[in-house]
Amino acid sequence: MIDQITASVPESCQAGVDLSTPGGDQWLDELADGLTEHGWMSQDVSVLLTPSLLKGLRSEVRILDRTEALRKAGVGRGQDLLQDRSVRRDKIAWLQGVTPVQAALFEFFELVRLGLNERLFLGLKRFEAHYATYHNGDFYRRHVDSFQGRASRVVSLVLYLNEGWQEADGGALQIFNRENENEVCGVVLPLAGRMALFMSEEIPHEVLPAHRTRYSVACWFRCDEVPLPL
Repeated sequence: MIDQITASVPESCQAGVDLSTPGGDQWLDELADGLTEHGWMSQDVSVLLTPSLLKGLRSEVRILDRTEALRKAGVGRGQDLLQDRSVRRDKIAWLQGVTPVQAALFEFFELVRLGLNERLFLGLKRFEAHYATYHNGDFYRRHVDSFQGRASRVVSLVLYLNEGWQEADGGALQIFNRENENEVCGVVLPLAGRMALFMSEEIPHEVLPAHRTRYSVACWFRCDEVPLPL
C-alpha cells in the first residue's frame, strides 16, 4: 500500500514546510499564548505548509479512502479499544512518516513539539498521528483526548485538508469551555490549512456530523517515552 500511495502522488506534490514567511516563529508564540490563556488555539498554517504539501496529503488520504485501506476508529486503547458507532464514526489510518508528504508533515510536527517545549516546558517527547475520514453523516461525540492524570497525550493537534468547505457542509470541530463543559467557546471549520491545537486532558470537543467527505490529520504530542499499542 505504501508503494501504491507514493506512486500515485505527483512529484509536484512532494513539497515541504516554508519557514521563509515574515514573522519568523511568531506563529509558535501565538500557539503557546493560546494554549496558556484558553487551553486551545486555532490557526491558519497554510503559509507554512505549502499548497503542494497540503495537496499531497489530501491525495494520499483520498487514495487510502478509495482503496478501503482506512479502518473504523474506536474508543480507548489497546485491549480496551471499542468500536462504538454511537460515539464516533470516522475511519483512520496511522501515519509512519515513510512517504514524502508524511515525512514533510512530520518535520512540521517536530517544529511544533520543540517550539511548545521551549515556550511552555511541557516535556513533550514524541508524537503520533493518523489520517481521519468522515463520510456523509459521520461524527464524533463530545470527549477529551486523554484521561486526567495520565500525562500521556498532552497536546492534541488537528490539521484540515478540505478545499472550499462551507458552514453548510457541517463537520465543524466544536470546542467547549474547560471551566464549563456545557459552554461552546469555539467552532473551527475544517478548511485546508487550518489547524486546531488544544490541551488533551482539559478541553472537551466534538466533531459535528459531516454533510460531505471530510479529511484531516490528527496528531498527539506525548510525554511518555515508549509507544503504546495503537
